[in-house]
Amino acid sequence: MMNKLSRSQFLQTSIMLFGLFFGAGNLIFPPLLGNQAGSQTWLALVSFAVTAVIFPVLGTIVVGKSEGLSQLANRVGPKFSIIVTTAIYLSIGPGLGIPRAGSVPFEMAVAPYIPEAMSLGLARLLYTLVFFALALWLCLKPNQLVKRVGKYLTPMLLLMIALMFVRVMFMPKGVAEPVDAYAASPVVQGFLEGYNTMDAVAALNFGFVISMAIRRFGVQDKHEVAKYTMKSGLLAGLVLFLVYAMLAAIGMVSSQKLAGADNGAFILTQAVQASLGNFGLVFLAGIFTLACLTTCVGLITSGAEYFKQLFKDKLSYRAWVFIWTGFSFLVANFGLNNLLAFSVPVLTVIYPVALVLILMGISQDVFNFGSLSYLVAATVSVALPLVDMLQTTFNVSLPVLSSLVDYLPLSSQGLGWLVPTLVALLISLACEKVLLPHYASSPANEWTR
Repeated sequence: MMNKLSRSQFLQTSIMLFGLFFGAGNLIFPPLLGNQAGSQTWLALVSFAVTAVIFPVLGTIVVGKSEGLSQLANRVGPKFSIIVTTAIYLSIGPGLGIPRAGSVPFEMAVAPYIPEAMSLGLARLLYTLVFFALALWLCLKPNQLVKRVGKYLTPMLLLMIALMFVRVMFMPKGVAEPVDAYAASPVVQGFLEGYNTMDAVAALNFGFVISMAIRRFGVQDKHEVAKYTMKSGLLAGLVLFLVYAMLAAIGMVSSQKLAGADNGAFILTQAVQASLGNFGLVFLAGIFTLACLTTCVGLITSGAEYFKQLFKDKLSYRAWVFIWTGFSFLVANFGLNNLLAFSVPVLTVIYPVALVLILMGISQDVFNFGSLSYLVAATVSVALPLVDMLQTTFNVSLPVLSSLVDYLPLSSQGLGWLVPTLVALLISLACEKVLLPHYASSPANEWTR
Protein backbone atom coordinates (compact mmCIF):
# COMPACT_ATOMS: atom_id res chain seq x y z
CA MET A 1 0.00 0.00 0.00
CA MET A 2 1.28 3.43 -0.93
CA ASN A 3 2.64 5.37 2.05
CA LYS A 4 4.02 8.42 0.27
CA LEU A 5 2.43 11.19 -1.78
CA SER A 6 3.83 11.99 -5.18
CA ARG A 7 4.89 15.57 -5.80
CA SER A 8 1.81 16.13 -7.97
CA GLN A 9 -0.52 14.74 -5.29
CA PHE A 10 1.09 16.89 -2.60
CA LEU A 11 0.84 20.06 -4.70
CA GLN A 12 -2.78 19.38 -5.59
CA THR A 13 -3.64 18.75 -1.94
CA SER A 14 -1.92 21.97 -0.82
CA ILE A 15 -3.56 24.06 -3.53
CA MET A 16 -6.91 22.50 -2.66
CA LEU A 17 -6.44 23.60 0.97
CA PHE A 18 -5.77 27.15 -0.20
CA GLY A 19 -8.95 27.00 -2.26
CA LEU A 20 -10.97 25.79 0.72
CA PHE A 21 -9.77 28.74 2.80
CA PHE A 22 -10.09 31.40 0.15
CA GLY A 23 -13.69 32.60 0.01
CA ALA A 24 -15.44 35.91 -0.54
CA GLY A 25 -14.29 37.40 2.77
CA ASN A 26 -10.68 36.58 1.97
CA LEU A 27 -11.12 38.31 -1.36
CA ILE A 28 -12.50 41.60 -0.01
CA PHE A 29 -10.68 42.13 3.30
CA PRO A 30 -7.15 42.70 1.87
CA PRO A 31 -8.13 45.37 -0.72
CA LEU A 32 -9.94 47.28 2.02
CA LEU A 33 -6.87 46.95 4.23
CA GLY A 34 -4.68 48.35 1.46
CA ASN A 35 -7.13 51.19 0.82
CA GLN A 36 -7.34 52.27 4.46
CA ALA A 37 -3.76 51.50 5.53
CA GLY A 38 -2.27 53.26 2.47
CA SER A 39 1.44 53.82 3.01
CA GLN A 40 1.35 51.51 6.05
CA THR A 41 -0.13 48.60 4.08
CA TRP A 42 2.81 46.21 4.39
CA LEU A 43 3.10 46.70 8.14
CA ALA A 44 -0.63 46.10 8.57
CA LEU A 45 -0.48 43.10 6.23
CA VAL A 46 2.13 41.36 8.40
CA SER A 47 -0.09 41.56 11.49
CA PHE A 48 -3.11 40.62 9.35
CA ALA A 49 -1.25 37.46 8.36
CA VAL A 50 -0.87 36.40 12.00
CA THR A 51 -4.61 35.83 12.41
CA ALA A 52 -5.58 35.27 8.75
CA VAL A 53 -2.71 32.94 7.75
CA ILE A 54 -0.73 31.61 10.71
CA PHE A 55 -3.70 30.65 12.89
CA PRO A 56 -5.51 28.84 10.06
CA VAL A 57 -2.32 26.95 9.18
CA LEU A 58 -1.82 25.99 12.83
CA GLY A 59 -5.45 24.89 13.02
CA THR A 60 -4.99 22.61 10.03
CA ILE A 61 -1.84 21.11 11.53
CA VAL A 62 -3.45 20.53 14.94
CA VAL A 63 -6.50 18.80 13.48
CA GLY A 64 -4.28 16.59 11.34
CA LYS A 65 -2.11 15.74 14.35
CA SER A 66 -5.03 14.99 16.68
CA GLU A 67 -6.93 13.07 13.96
CA GLY A 68 -9.97 15.32 13.86
CA LEU A 69 -11.65 18.24 15.59
CA SER A 70 -13.70 15.88 17.77
CA GLN A 71 -10.55 14.33 19.21
CA LEU A 72 -9.04 17.75 19.84
CA ALA A 73 -12.15 19.04 21.63
CA ASN A 74 -12.43 15.74 23.53
CA ARG A 75 -9.43 16.81 25.59
CA VAL A 76 -11.84 19.09 27.44
CA GLY A 77 -14.52 16.41 27.77
CA PRO A 78 -16.83 14.19 25.65
CA LYS A 79 -19.94 16.35 26.09
CA PHE A 80 -17.97 19.51 25.36
CA SER A 81 -16.57 17.86 22.24
CA ILE A 82 -20.00 17.00 20.85
CA ILE A 83 -21.54 20.39 21.64
CA VAL A 84 -18.69 22.59 20.42
CA THR A 85 -17.76 20.49 17.38
CA THR A 86 -21.39 20.30 16.27
CA ALA A 87 -21.85 24.04 16.85
CA ILE A 88 -18.75 24.79 14.76
CA TYR A 89 -19.85 22.59 11.87
CA LEU A 90 -23.41 23.95 11.91
CA SER A 91 -22.61 27.64 12.35
CA ILE A 92 -19.82 27.83 9.80
CA GLY A 93 -21.63 25.36 7.53
CA PRO A 94 -25.36 25.58 6.68
CA GLY A 95 -25.90 28.16 9.42
CA LEU A 96 -23.55 30.74 7.89
CA GLY A 97 -20.72 29.80 5.57
CA ILE A 98 -22.43 27.71 2.90
CA PRO A 99 -25.55 29.84 2.23
CA ARG A 100 -23.44 32.98 2.30
CA ALA A 101 -20.95 31.41 -0.11
CA GLY A 102 -23.79 31.06 -2.59
CA SER A 103 -25.32 34.49 -2.14
CA VAL A 104 -22.26 36.73 -1.63
CA PRO A 105 -20.76 36.40 -5.14
CA PHE A 106 -24.19 37.12 -6.59
CA GLU A 107 -24.78 40.18 -4.41
CA MET A 108 -21.29 41.61 -4.92
CA ALA A 109 -20.42 40.80 -8.50
CA VAL A 110 -23.66 39.97 -10.33
CA ALA A 111 -26.65 41.79 -8.79
CA PRO A 112 -25.39 45.35 -9.54
CA TYR A 113 -25.51 44.58 -13.26
CA ILE A 114 -28.85 42.77 -13.49
CA PRO A 115 -31.21 44.67 -15.88
CA GLU A 116 -33.96 46.55 -14.06
CA ALA A 117 -36.60 44.69 -16.04
CA MET A 118 -35.46 41.36 -14.55
CA SER A 119 -36.55 40.23 -11.10
CA LEU A 120 -33.59 40.27 -8.71
CA GLY A 121 -35.08 37.37 -6.74
CA LEU A 122 -35.42 35.26 -9.87
CA ALA A 123 -31.87 36.07 -10.93
CA ARG A 124 -30.58 35.06 -7.48
CA LEU A 125 -32.60 31.83 -7.62
CA LEU A 126 -31.13 30.88 -11.00
CA TYR A 127 -27.58 31.80 -9.99
CA THR A 128 -27.68 29.89 -6.70
CA LEU A 129 -29.36 26.91 -8.36
CA VAL A 130 -26.43 26.54 -10.75
CA PHE A 131 -23.93 27.33 -7.98
CA PHE A 132 -25.23 24.72 -5.53
CA ALA A 133 -25.82 22.13 -8.27
CA LEU A 134 -22.14 22.43 -9.18
CA ALA A 135 -21.12 22.26 -5.51
CA LEU A 136 -23.26 19.14 -5.07
CA TRP A 137 -21.65 17.47 -8.07
CA LEU A 138 -18.17 18.24 -6.73
CA CYS A 139 -18.95 16.93 -3.24
CA LEU A 140 -20.68 13.68 -4.20
CA LYS A 141 -17.38 12.06 -5.18
CA PRO A 142 -14.88 12.90 -2.40
CA ASN A 143 -12.29 10.67 -4.10
CA GLN A 144 -12.23 13.18 -6.97
CA LEU A 145 -12.15 16.26 -4.70
CA VAL A 146 -8.40 16.85 -4.82
CA LYS A 147 -8.32 16.52 -8.60
CA ARG A 148 -11.33 18.75 -9.24
CA VAL A 149 -10.53 21.47 -6.70
CA GLY A 150 -6.74 21.23 -6.39
CA LYS A 151 -5.90 20.53 -10.04
CA TYR A 152 -8.51 22.56 -11.92
CA LEU A 153 -10.72 25.03 -10.02
CA THR A 154 -8.21 26.58 -7.61
CA PRO A 155 -5.35 26.95 -10.15
CA MET A 156 -7.86 28.69 -12.41
CA LEU A 157 -8.77 31.02 -9.53
CA LEU A 158 -5.11 31.77 -8.82
CA LEU A 159 -4.43 32.51 -12.47
CA MET A 160 -7.36 34.92 -12.65
CA ILE A 161 -6.25 36.76 -9.49
CA ALA A 162 -2.69 37.02 -10.83
CA LEU A 163 -3.92 38.42 -14.16
CA MET A 164 -6.08 40.97 -12.34
CA PHE A 165 -3.13 42.00 -10.17
CA VAL A 166 -0.73 42.41 -13.10
CA ARG A 167 -3.23 44.42 -15.11
CA VAL A 168 -4.04 46.78 -12.22
CA MET A 169 -0.33 47.32 -11.51
CA PHE A 170 0.04 48.87 -14.98
CA MET A 171 -2.56 51.51 -14.14
CA PRO A 172 -1.64 54.95 -12.70
CA LYS A 173 -0.88 54.62 -8.99
CA GLY A 174 -1.59 56.84 -5.99
CA VAL A 175 -0.90 55.80 -2.43
CA ALA A 176 -2.69 57.72 0.33
CA GLU A 177 -1.81 58.10 4.00
CA PRO A 178 -3.46 55.67 6.45
CA VAL A 179 -6.91 56.59 7.74
CA ASP A 180 -9.17 55.72 10.66
CA ALA A 181 -7.85 52.94 12.92
CA TYR A 182 -4.93 52.25 10.58
CA ALA A 183 -3.63 55.77 11.19
CA ALA A 184 -3.58 55.20 14.95
CA SER A 185 -2.24 51.64 14.99
CA PRO A 186 -1.81 49.72 11.71
CA VAL A 187 -0.44 46.66 13.54
CA VAL A 188 -3.39 46.27 15.91
CA GLN A 189 -5.98 46.98 13.21
CA GLY A 190 -4.37 44.56 10.78
CA PHE A 191 -4.43 41.87 13.47
CA LEU A 192 -8.13 42.48 14.16
CA GLU A 193 -9.02 42.42 10.46
CA GLY A 194 -7.37 39.04 10.11
CA TYR A 195 -9.23 37.87 13.22
CA ASN A 196 -12.49 38.88 11.53
CA THR A 197 -11.90 36.42 8.68
CA MET A 198 -12.58 33.62 11.23
CA ASP A 199 -10.50 31.25 9.11
CA ALA A 200 -9.08 29.61 12.22
CA VAL A 201 -12.51 28.04 12.80
CA ALA A 202 -12.68 26.98 9.15
CA ALA A 203 -9.26 25.37 9.57
CA LEU A 204 -10.72 23.02 12.18
CA ASN A 205 -13.09 21.80 9.45
CA PHE A 206 -10.66 21.82 6.54
CA GLY A 207 -7.85 20.07 8.41
CA PHE A 208 -10.13 17.03 8.52
CA VAL A 209 -10.85 17.29 4.76
CA ILE A 210 -7.12 17.40 3.99
CA SER A 211 -6.25 14.47 6.25
CA MET A 212 -9.06 12.42 4.64
CA ALA A 213 -7.80 13.37 1.16
CA ILE A 214 -4.29 12.23 2.08
CA ARG A 215 -5.65 8.92 3.36
CA ARG A 216 -7.53 8.40 0.09
CA PHE A 217 -4.18 8.56 -1.71
CA GLY A 218 -3.16 5.47 0.28
CA VAL A 219 -1.25 7.08 3.15
CA GLN A 220 -2.62 5.37 6.27
CA ASP A 221 0.10 5.82 8.88
CA LYS A 222 -1.14 8.57 11.22
CA HIS A 223 2.31 10.11 11.58
CA GLU A 224 2.70 10.33 7.81
CA VAL A 225 -0.79 11.84 7.51
CA ALA A 226 0.08 14.42 10.16
CA LYS A 227 3.37 15.21 8.40
CA TYR A 228 1.72 15.73 5.01
CA THR A 229 -1.09 17.77 6.59
CA MET A 230 1.52 20.05 8.16
CA LYS A 231 3.43 20.46 4.89
CA SER A 232 0.23 21.09 2.94
CA GLY A 233 -0.83 23.69 5.51
CA LEU A 234 2.49 25.50 5.28
CA LEU A 235 2.43 25.64 1.47
CA ALA A 236 -1.23 26.68 1.43
CA GLY A 237 -0.42 29.41 3.97
CA LEU A 238 2.42 30.71 1.80
CA VAL A 239 0.16 30.92 -1.25
CA LEU A 240 -2.55 32.54 0.87
CA PHE A 241 -0.13 35.23 2.03
CA LEU A 242 1.09 35.94 -1.51
CA VAL A 243 -2.50 36.33 -2.73
CA TYR A 244 -3.32 38.60 0.22
CA ALA A 245 -0.27 40.71 -0.68
CA MET A 246 -1.49 41.08 -4.29
CA LEU A 247 -5.00 42.06 -3.21
CA ALA A 248 -3.71 44.48 -0.57
CA ALA A 249 -1.45 46.05 -3.19
CA ILE A 250 -4.47 46.65 -5.44
CA GLY A 251 -6.15 48.50 -2.58
CA MET A 252 -2.99 50.42 -1.75
CA VAL A 253 -2.15 51.70 -5.24
CA SER A 254 -5.74 52.90 -5.72
CA SER A 255 -6.12 54.38 -2.23
CA GLN A 256 -5.85 58.01 -3.42
CA LYS A 257 -8.35 57.60 -6.23
CA LEU A 258 -10.78 55.56 -4.12
CA ALA A 259 -10.37 57.47 -0.84
CA GLY A 260 -13.22 56.82 1.55
CA ALA A 261 -14.16 53.40 0.13
CA ASP A 262 -15.68 51.17 2.78
CA ASN A 263 -16.04 47.91 0.87
CA GLY A 264 -13.40 45.65 -0.65
CA ALA A 265 -15.75 44.50 -3.40
CA PHE A 266 -16.25 48.11 -4.51
CA ILE A 267 -12.47 48.63 -4.63
CA LEU A 268 -11.94 45.53 -6.77
CA THR A 269 -14.86 46.43 -9.03
CA GLN A 270 -13.50 49.92 -9.69
CA ALA A 271 -9.96 48.62 -10.21
CA VAL A 272 -10.86 45.89 -12.71
CA GLN A 273 -13.31 48.10 -14.58
CA ALA A 274 -10.64 50.76 -14.95
CA SER A 275 -8.05 48.26 -16.15
CA LEU A 276 -10.17 45.77 -18.13
CA GLY A 277 -13.29 47.72 -19.01
CA ASN A 278 -16.71 46.06 -18.85
CA PHE A 279 -15.09 42.67 -19.40
CA GLY A 280 -13.45 43.20 -16.02
CA LEU A 281 -16.84 42.98 -14.32
CA VAL A 282 -17.48 39.55 -15.83
CA PHE A 283 -13.93 38.55 -14.92
CA LEU A 284 -14.43 39.63 -11.30
CA ALA A 285 -17.75 37.79 -11.09
CA GLY A 286 -15.87 34.65 -12.13
CA ILE A 287 -13.25 35.20 -9.42
CA PHE A 288 -15.91 35.65 -6.73
CA THR A 289 -17.79 32.58 -7.89
CA LEU A 290 -14.73 30.33 -7.96
CA ALA A 291 -13.51 31.59 -4.58
CA CYS A 292 -16.87 30.91 -2.93
CA LEU A 293 -17.42 27.60 -4.72
CA THR A 294 -14.19 26.01 -3.47
CA THR A 295 -14.88 27.14 0.12
CA CYS A 296 -18.45 25.90 -0.13
CA VAL A 297 -17.26 22.48 -1.29
CA GLY A 298 -14.91 22.18 1.68
CA LEU A 299 -17.62 23.11 4.17
CA ILE A 300 -20.17 20.67 2.70
CA THR A 301 -17.65 17.84 2.52
CA SER A 302 -16.33 18.25 6.07
CA GLY A 303 -19.83 18.65 7.52
CA ALA A 304 -21.18 15.60 5.72
CA GLU A 305 -18.26 13.46 6.90
CA TYR A 306 -18.66 14.66 10.51
CA PHE A 307 -22.42 14.10 10.75
CA LYS A 308 -22.12 10.70 9.08
CA GLN A 309 -19.77 9.69 11.91
CA LEU A 310 -21.74 11.51 14.62
CA PHE A 311 -24.91 9.58 13.82
CA LYS A 312 -22.99 6.31 13.34
CA ASP A 313 -23.74 5.89 9.64
CA LYS A 314 -27.53 6.07 10.03
CA LEU A 315 -27.41 8.32 6.97
CA SER A 316 -24.79 7.98 4.24
CA TYR A 317 -22.25 10.62 3.28
CA ARG A 318 -24.19 11.26 0.06
CA ALA A 319 -27.42 11.80 2.01
CA TRP A 320 -25.76 14.41 4.24
CA VAL A 321 -24.33 16.15 1.17
CA PHE A 322 -27.83 16.43 -0.30
CA ILE A 323 -29.26 17.67 3.03
CA TRP A 324 -26.60 20.34 3.58
CA THR A 325 -26.61 21.53 -0.02
CA GLY A 326 -30.40 21.63 -0.32
CA PHE A 327 -30.87 23.43 3.00
CA SER A 328 -28.16 25.98 2.12
CA PHE A 329 -29.76 26.63 -1.28
CA LEU A 330 -33.10 27.39 0.38
CA VAL A 331 -31.54 29.62 3.04
CA ALA A 332 -29.47 31.53 0.47
CA ASN A 333 -32.71 32.51 -1.29
CA PHE A 334 -35.33 32.80 1.42
CA GLY A 335 -33.87 33.21 4.91
CA LEU A 336 -30.23 34.21 4.97
CA ASN A 337 -30.62 37.42 7.00
CA ASN A 338 -32.69 35.70 9.69
CA LEU A 339 -30.24 32.82 9.98
CA LEU A 340 -27.23 35.15 10.10
CA ALA A 341 -28.81 36.99 13.04
CA PHE A 342 -28.49 33.76 15.02
CA SER A 343 -25.38 32.14 13.53
CA VAL A 344 -22.99 35.10 13.67
CA PRO A 345 -23.37 35.61 17.46
CA VAL A 346 -22.89 31.86 18.00
CA LEU A 347 -19.73 31.96 15.91
CA THR A 348 -18.31 34.86 17.93
CA VAL A 349 -18.67 32.70 21.04
CA ILE A 350 -17.07 29.66 19.42
CA TYR A 351 -14.14 31.45 17.78
CA PRO A 352 -12.11 32.21 20.94
CA VAL A 353 -12.22 28.63 22.22
CA ALA A 354 -11.22 27.44 18.74
CA LEU A 355 -8.10 29.64 18.92
CA VAL A 356 -7.36 28.36 22.43
CA LEU A 357 -7.64 24.72 21.34
CA ILE A 358 -5.38 25.41 18.37
CA LEU A 359 -2.66 27.03 20.48
CA MET A 360 -2.83 24.38 23.19
CA GLY A 361 -2.86 21.59 20.64
CA ILE A 362 0.16 22.92 18.73
CA SER A 363 2.16 23.36 21.96
CA GLN A 364 1.00 20.15 23.69
CA ASP A 365 4.36 18.42 23.28
CA VAL A 366 6.12 21.40 24.90
CA PHE A 367 3.85 22.11 27.89
CA ASN A 368 2.23 18.68 28.33
CA PHE A 369 -1.17 20.17 29.23
CA GLY A 370 -3.44 17.98 31.32
CA SER A 371 -7.22 17.77 31.37
CA LEU A 372 -7.49 20.50 34.03
CA SER A 373 -5.74 23.05 31.79
CA TYR A 374 -7.97 22.21 28.83
CA LEU A 375 -11.11 22.40 30.98
CA VAL A 376 -10.24 25.73 32.61
CA ALA A 377 -9.02 27.44 29.42
CA ALA A 378 -12.03 26.25 27.44
CA THR A 379 -14.48 27.33 30.14
CA VAL A 380 -13.08 30.85 30.40
CA SER A 381 -12.74 31.32 26.63
CA VAL A 382 -16.39 30.29 26.13
CA ALA A 383 -17.95 31.98 29.18
CA LEU A 384 -16.59 35.49 28.67
CA PRO A 385 -17.54 35.80 24.95
CA LEU A 386 -20.95 34.32 25.83
CA VAL A 387 -21.57 37.00 28.46
CA ASP A 388 -20.45 39.70 26.02
CA MET A 389 -22.62 38.28 23.21
CA LEU A 390 -25.73 38.14 25.41
CA GLN A 391 -25.24 41.78 26.33
CA THR A 392 -24.36 43.23 22.93
CA THR A 393 -26.64 41.10 20.72
CA PHE A 394 -29.65 40.29 22.89
CA ASN A 395 -29.37 43.09 25.47
CA VAL A 396 -29.29 40.56 28.31
CA SER A 397 -27.13 41.68 31.25
CA LEU A 398 -25.93 39.20 33.86
CA PRO A 399 -25.34 40.54 37.38
CA VAL A 400 -21.70 41.44 38.01
CA LEU A 401 -20.42 39.42 35.01
CA SER A 402 -21.62 41.85 32.32
CA SER A 403 -20.01 44.81 34.08
CA LEU A 404 -16.82 42.82 34.67
CA VAL A 405 -16.49 41.93 30.99
CA ASP A 406 -16.71 45.60 30.01
CA TYR A 407 -13.62 46.39 32.11
CA LEU A 408 -11.44 43.56 30.85
CA PRO A 409 -8.29 44.47 28.86
CA LEU A 410 -8.93 44.63 25.08
CA SER A 411 -12.70 44.33 25.57
CA SER A 412 -13.34 47.27 23.23
CA GLN A 413 -11.61 45.30 20.44
CA GLY A 414 -13.69 42.18 21.13
CA LEU A 415 -10.71 40.42 22.74
CA GLY A 416 -11.74 40.72 26.38
CA TRP A 417 -11.44 36.95 26.79
CA LEU A 418 -7.76 36.86 25.84
CA VAL A 419 -5.93 38.00 29.01
CA PRO A 420 -8.21 36.17 31.51
CA THR A 421 -7.91 32.95 29.49
CA LEU A 422 -4.12 33.21 29.43
CA VAL A 423 -3.98 33.87 33.19
CA ALA A 424 -6.38 31.01 33.93
CA LEU A 425 -4.36 28.67 31.71
CA LEU A 426 -1.07 29.54 33.45
CA ILE A 427 -2.60 29.03 36.90
CA SER A 428 -4.17 25.69 35.97
CA LEU A 429 -0.93 24.52 34.35
CA ALA A 430 1.00 25.45 37.50
CA CYS A 431 -1.53 23.53 39.60
CA GLU A 432 -1.08 20.47 37.40
CA LYS A 433 2.69 20.53 37.66
CA VAL A 434 3.05 21.44 41.33
CA LEU A 435 -0.13 20.69 43.29
CA LEU A 436 -1.90 18.05 41.17
CA PRO A 437 0.84 16.07 39.40
CA HIS A 438 -1.53 13.18 38.62
CA TYR A 439 -3.08 15.40 35.89
CA ALA A 440 0.19 15.07 33.98
CA SER A 441 -0.82 11.52 33.05
CA SER A 442 -4.39 12.43 32.12
CA PRO A 443 -5.95 11.38 28.79
CA ALA A 444 -5.32 14.87 27.41
CA ASN A 445 -1.68 13.97 27.00
CA GLU A 446 -2.23 10.49 25.59
CA TRP A 447 -4.13 11.80 22.54
CA THR A 448 -1.01 13.36 21.07
CA ARG A 449 1.23 10.33 21.38
